[in-house]
Amino acid sequence: MKTARKPRMAHGRAATARQAKSAAIAKAKAVAPDTPARIGATPATKFRGNPDIFGRLVEDHDRHRALLAMIAATQGKSPERKRLFNEFVREVKGHAAAEEQALWSTVLRDPPTTEDARHAVAEHHELDEMMADLAARDMGSSGWLRRFAKLREEYLHHVREEEQEQFVAAEKHLTAADVRYMRQVFNRRKREEKAEAKVEKKIKLKD
Repeated sequence: MKTARKPRMAHGRAATARQAKSAAIAKAKAVAPDTPARIGATPATKFRGNPDIFGRLVEDHDRHRALLAMIAATQGKSPERKRLFNEFVREVKGHAAAEEQALWSTVLRDPPTTEDARHAVAEHHELDEMMADLAARDMGSSGWLRRFAKLREEYLHHVREEEQEQFVAAEKHLTAADVRYMRQVFNRRKREEKAEAKVEKKIKLKD
């Protein structure tokens, strides 16, 4: 009995997705080439490798997944941990601000997707607070590692929800021209926002 073959188009999409993921990890690795970036399997998403705003956002998500894995692989107050954490903070701040301007500002105007946009933006602010708290604490302490593990969990939950739910819902209310144009806006704003991003330090009084 012959094994059924996947359609060539599906195989091509899978290869494109793998290439996009590998390229995103390579960008993270450039920050600390000797630190492993073992992100393992990632949640299923139809957007990885797409030439539109959603594919571009997933590209950043994979880069951030790699940075988180690399931070977790560092030790104490090492220069690598500090460099990777600072890069993660600046990456996420630039990404979130550009995402809000390119995508969510438009989605907020459409009643069926308003709640998704508000939810995503609210989680961006929560992540900002968690990163500022970590930046203000001793990187070599067990408390820092515990808080970092919580940040990692929250961030991975946030991007999984975006990729599997919120982007899917938003796409239904956007035209092909919209999503292509949004990618251009995102790329421009991401460069500008990341260049201006600061690693703020502020202890959270409540965990």
